[in-house]
Amino acid sequence: MSKRICVTGASGLAGRAVVHDLLAHGYEVLATDVVAPSHLLPSRESRNDLVYTRADLTDFGDTIEVLTGVDAVVHLAAIPAPGLFTPARTLNVNDAMNSNVFLAAAQLGLERVVWASSETTLGLDFGPDNLPWYLPLDEDHYPRPTTTYSLSKVLGETMAEHVSAWSGIPFVALRFSNVIDPARYDEFPGFEERPESRRFNAFGYIDVRDAAQSVRRALEADVTGARAYVIANPDTVMSRSTSRLVEEFFPGVELRKDFGEHESLFSIERARAELGFEPEHGWRGNSPLD
Repeated sequence: MSKRICVTGASGLAGRAVVHDLLAHGYEVLATDVVAPSHLLPSRESRNDLVYTRADLTDFGDTIEVLTGVDAVVHLAAIPAPGLFTPARTLNVNDAMNSNVFLAAAQLGLERVVWASSETTLGLDFGPDNLPWYLPLDEDHYPRPTTTYSLSKVLGETMAEHVSAWSGIPFVALRFSNVIDPARYDEFPGFEERPESRRFNAFGYIDVRDAAQSVRRALEADVTGARAYVIANPDTVMSRSTSRLVEEFFPGVELRKDFGEHESLFSIERARAELGFEPEHGWRGNSPLD
């Protein structure tokens, strides 16, 4: 993979981590967002390998301009969750940004598109009346959009398949679990008192540093066409055992494997095999299943 990467949504939690990770591994980064990233770097020193350009990716002209001259794009910009805007606005804005970035990448002949899909495409929010089809959740537990936010990601994955086929550009969709800043790990023990608050996403998470690692591996992996990967930590956010969680919250759901003591209900086997992704951080310590 060549070295100049545009990161959209660079001012967000995942975007900042991705920018830092790429810079640390020798990439040049063009960071773009509608919000200026005053906190993007740990200090205010200027550096030749990082440029910020403000752009509105709902405008195709802006999108073409910001992607001109880069080798690949990491597309993280989006309305990041349901409920922040009206359902229609969430769908329309996310669709506009995805289609503009994908079509601009094809028009400009970029080498690769890596972009943020979502665990919500797998059926979230889970609850008593919306149980998974089976566990662990993998790439084939799809599509099950339950909001216009998750629908925007499903439509994005469909667009990616076709634009990739037209252009020959690899498109890599990363279905991130709940991206967590490690500063929030001190909240996790409190989930034992209200475990139902984490049922919505099957008690999963991804450390933001490993989310960034997965982006870099997606840029570098030998993949073709349009591929999608579940990106999650290999453990849950809970102290109680995974088998107890399944018994309490997902009774009667088909289990396709025996789970370890704190093993995640998300499978990352495809990402391990095809991207070389292996989480290095977690709330239990540097080894996520400690």
